[in-house]
Amino acid sequence: MRWRSALILWLLLMLLPFLSMASPWLEVSEEAASLFPSATRMKASEDALPVTEIYQLDQPIGYVFETDNLTNFPGFSGDTINLRVGLDTEGRIVGLLLLGHHEPIFLHGLGEKPLIDFISQYQGLSLKQQVLVGSDQQRIASDDIAYFDGVTKATVSVMVVHDTIIAAARKVAQSRLSGFGSATQAILNTESYRPKTLEELRSEGLLFQWQMRSEEAEVALNSSPGRIAEAREDNADEDAPFLDFTFAVLNPPLIGKNLLGEEEYARVMATLEPGEVAVLVGSRGGYHHVAEDFVAGTIPQRLTLKQEASPLALRDADLYHAQPPEFSVALTPFERIHIFTFSDQSGFDPSLPITVGINVQVKKNFLESETIAVSIDYSLPKSVQTPVEPPEKPLPLWQRIWLDRTIEISVLAVYLVLLTGAFVFQHRLARFGQYLTPIRLVSLCFIVLFIGFYTQGQLSVVNIYTLLLSLWQGFDIQVFLLDPMLFILWSYVFISLFLWGRGLFCGWLCPFGAMQELVAAAAEKLRIRQWKVDDVLHSRLIYLKYGVLLVLVGTSFYSLSLAETMAEIEPFKTAVTLMFERSAPFVIYAVLLLLISAKIHKAYCRYLCPLGAGLAVLGRLRVFSWLTRRKECGSPCRLCEKHCGINAIHKDGVIDYNECVQCFACLAIINDNTRCVADKYGKRRRKTRTSGEAIPVAICDPLEGTQQGPSEI
Repeated sequence: MRWRSALILWLLLMLLPFLSMASPWLEVSEEAASLFPSATRMKASEDALPVTEIYQLDQPIGYVFETDNLTNFPGFSGDTINLRVGLDTEGRIVGLLLLGHHEPIFLHGLGEKPLIDFISQYQGLSLKQQVLVGSDQQRIASDDIAYFDGVTKATVSVMVVHDTIIAAARKVAQSRLSGFGSATQAILNTESYRPKTLEELRSEGLLFQWQMRSEEAEVALNSSPGRIAEAREDNADEDAPFLDFTFAVLNPPLIGKNLLGEEEYARVMATLEPGEVAVLVGSRGGYHHVAEDFVAGTIPQRLTLKQEASPLALRDADLYHAQPPEFSVALTPFERIHIFTFSDQSGFDPSLPITVGINVQVKKNFLESETIAVSIDYSLPKSVQTPVEPPEKPLPLWQRIWLDRTIEISVLAVYLVLLTGAFVFQHRLARFGQYLTPIRLVSLCFIVLFIGFYTQGQLSVVNIYTLLLSLWQGFDIQVFLLDPMLFILWSYVFISLFLWGRGLFCGWLCPFGAMQELVAAAAEKLRIRQWKVDDVLHSRLIYLKYGVLLVLVGTSFYSLSLAETMAEIEPFKTAVTLMFERSAPFVIYAVLLLLISAKIHKAYCRYLCPLGAGLAVLGRLRVFSWLTRRKECGSPCRLCEKHCGINAIHKDGVIDYNECVQCFACLAIINDNTRCVADKYGKRRRKTRTSGEAIPVAICDPLEGTQQGPSEI
């Protein structure tokens, strides 16, 4: 006896995993319970759609899903914003939870609270409502429109969140519910009516009849004549077809009113709930659509209706339990007749074929029976369909953002055209060097106020390793098109690197660089003398920014979040993106760098900026060295070197384009006959070559720029 007990126990243990796998039901998780408090059980979706179906007993009440499994909208960082969403069976969002993101503006700027507050606005939203985010228009009270507040300085991230939530929820709704977009191509025509005879109803396919003789049943069911005979109903006529089945969708008046008559049709339609579809099913012959012991008001076991392999949940309307059916046409009397209903939320689409199936029980032997399904497709005629106009496919998010920022793009484009012209024709414009200072100041203010504060066009090293990661993991240009200002600036800067090096961006497009230069200009007006960094120390410190760049890029391949945190060595987010509205340590750091620039010209750009280092690497591939040099530069004349605040001119007069910001100060000097010592020296030397006299020249104070008097070289 013991060995038998042990054998039974061993078998139970072996079968336990398979028994647990056989049941699809799961206990309600805490996350699902928080979204659907009335849930009693849940299960994973049985099709390819990655959703969890939530039930209250046997009634589906909603779906839980993660947006990353359904959509792929990369955010500003290049990664998606993942949320858990609960959607009920009415297409209403019942709850959301932020699972993960890498948006820099929220991680290291505004904090996550504004993002969470924005997301919470979607709770209770119906997918049938139009959402307007951050609309400045007059808000009109309407059930069809929902107005949500946006997040200042995070427009791109907010729009990505919106598209992620709506696209994922609609995909679930289109798969599980009806009336949500392009999933339904047609609806039933409940308006048109013309009198039809029985023959016309049949010939036009409005009334569907399916007959199967016993010989055909033997083939379809792969059964012997004896087994088919045993499957027949007890009182069935032996000469009658095995199946004689009539099917009609009653909602269209062209079918229902012609078949039932006006009064009976009105009675049937009055019993339906909104969105319900009624089908008339009648049978006679050897095998019926329901068993003899079928209970009124329940779900039929033998009859099935499907579309694209998805079942339509049938339920008996129980309309003929107490009242016999009435027809306005001479139908052959049915032995059994029912009206079944199903909700259009089952995914019913009149334009798709309906698979009508019958489950036939056939005996295998004296003790066992098996169920074999036979089916046939039926398509509703076009006359009872009303095509649904497909919704206009929305423009991609990046295109919408570009259209919204047309004015900003135009202003930036004009500035870039003027800037390009200034660089291309710099030698011709150099004769107007007396206007360089006011033009430079206006440009610096434009860079800070418009490009920086208004359009948020501050490039960052984060963009560099986002690009490298994108190339490593699979390039997607839409990630970079989400911000038109950054895309335009990066495209322009990339091209300019091969023409002029890093100087065009660092000198004429970088907002924080412009801030430092404006601080230096103010310090000069206040007669604050700048410190001159020793040449040897300077030559070593300029390589520090390359080390910073290498560490940041290497870290980004290991941990993007860590790299974003380390990128705070850039003060751009604090000073430009958030305009100093940030916690004290970040503000102190940014302000300290600006104060240092009052004493050491653009110290951050010269020694710490990883973005400048990255641009300098590509800038080494420049085609031209545009700035004018003369053989007298460096020896004997060193005026340009003295006036170069960023120490980009060596003692021999050669310009270091890897450090030069192309402010054009040296170009203005070398083309000014009253200031360029080399020019005067060259002319005087030719005149006095034979006399051997000393050459008097004007010497300029490199700090004050004023003539001190004649001297001799």
